[in-house]
Amino acid sequence: MAFELPPLPYAEDALEPEYSARTISFHYGKHHKTYVDTLNKLVGGTDLEGKSLEDVIMAVAGKPDKQPVFNNAAQVWNHTFFWNGMKPGGGGAPTGAVAEKIAAMGGWEKFVEDFKAAAVGRFGSGWAWLVADNGELKIVSTPNAEMPAAQGVTPLLVVDVWEHAYYLDYQNLRPVWVQTFFDKLVNWDFVNANLANAK
Repeated sequence: MAFELPPLPYAEDALEPEYSARTISFHYGKHHKTYVDTLNKLVGGTDLEGKSLEDVIMAVAGKPDKQPVFNNAAQVWNHTFFWNGMKPGGGGAPTGAVAEKIAAMGGWEKFVEDFKAAAVGRFGSGWAWLVADNGELKIVSTPNAEMPAAQGVTPLLVVDVWEHAYYLDYQNLRPVWVQTFFDKLVNWDFVNANLANAK
């Protein structure tokens, strides 16, 4: 089975005005789709063909000669995870089990500031993540297509800080984009479900 572009969990205009349909049409409809299409070309006719996305990522992670496959497979996974981490009417302080974990990290406001620092401090393209590492929550940042799951760490939430993720709506104001993500978009139900399944 060839890889397919996963459906969005909401309509393209469902996150407006904070995240525009125009941005989603480019980010999802062009960037995400191109990663899927390129991955299919790269794995077609190889021993990776027919494997799950996760198995492809783990098979090629850390192998320089397989970097193009990793880049495209990881970007398919990262973007799918990113879309699910937002919802219409989302945002605000965390709820559920993750709220207690974030309180233990110094509280909600400190968490947002620390997350913004990781996201804004990422030079160039990349991602800022909330992860569970042996039961401990951490904020980490990865460059390009890199992802915590390839290092055996459980991702709970991600904010995309590649410029194509936010530039049409926020231009060069990456801190405003990340703040808006937490104020208006984040899907804590998704985070709590990931936390419940964390190792």
